[in-house]
Amino acid sequence: MSRIELPTVSVAAVQAAPVFLDLAATLDKLEGLVTEAADHGAELVVFGETFLAGFPIWNGVLPPVDQHELHRRLVEESLVVPGPETERLGRIAARHNVVLSVGINERNPASLGQVWNTNVIFDRTGRLVNHRRKLVATWYERLTWSHGDAHDLKPVPLDGWNLGALVCGENTNTLARFTLLAQGERLHVATYPPSWPYDGRPGSTDYDLQDAIRLRSAAHSFEGKVFSVVAATALDDEAVATVSGGDSRIEKLLTANPTASMIVDPNGRAIAGPLLGSEGILYADVDLREEIIAKQVHDIVGTYNRADIFQLTVDTRRHAPLALGPVPESAVVLSDGHQGGERGDG
Repeated sequence: MSRIELPTVSVAAVQAAPVFLDLAATLDKLEGLVTEAADHGAELVVFGETFLAGFPIWNGVLPPVDQHELHRRLVEESLVVPGPETERLGRIAARHNVVLSVGINERNPASLGQVWNTNVIFDRTGRLVNHRRKLVATWYERLTWSHGDAHDLKPVPLDGWNLGALVCGENTNTLARFTLLAQGERLHVATYPPSWPYDGRPGSTDYDLQDAIRLRSAAHSFEGKVFSVVAATALDDEAVATVSGGDSRIEKLLTANPTASMIVDPNGRAIAGPLLGSEGILYADVDLREEIIAKQVHDIVGTYNRADIFQLTVDTRRHAPLALGPVPESAVVLSDGHQGGERGDG
């Protein structure tokens, strides 16, 4: 028996549409999908980017002055972490004995003006073990989401899984990916949106979301020698109709560049999927021992790295606009210009 915890893990990538901007109904839908995945033997169940309770697809197709009502609804259906919704997610994970990863819209409890694109992970007991805010909102996403931070930019041990997570464009952020790998990531979660309106010119094919997801997933798995569970949020007719308001051009923009989910091995090959656009669940059993031989060949955080030359520093603090508490005496400036603290008379 190996002295290293390298289990085989049954994983599920859920590609599903939220009940658009309806948090309570989407939580109900999530619970049913977790039940289905657990009944199929899944130990890890992964949902896509901001599955709770909707991705702001309107940012890419509507002028900002026409987005107010949709933005208000998104904020009203967002979550505070921790809160009653995260407690329910924990109970769902514990009830089905699964590790649960979910993308959410997280609201700042102190300000209705700040929302983060967040991923949360719960262990089999229902405990929140990873709480990540997307580092940078991509392009028009900045109309909705604030920049996140590197707090919890680390793998969760989970009895040898060493599970890490990145959201959408973060999977192209070389330093963010290296940060996870250099802390021992073995199993990776990557989440994506339901579509990506990119170019409204007739016949334009400048950006292919499905191909971008495939490239990013293969790159991280191949470079890091890890398995990746890639889950996207699906787009349903209700979301398209609500955002487009019957405008056929907007409908086409929303549906022309659909998403993909897949499960990828350490050689960068899809072993389940891709599932393109539609709802469904992908399953695979991933043997984490496969990392060993793959890393003998090429290990970018070990033998193939030069830590004597390259160094990376990561600030993992939560950044807040206000710090309450007594001011340290050493920081007080006295009227004569001296710092506070002990002073001699000499």
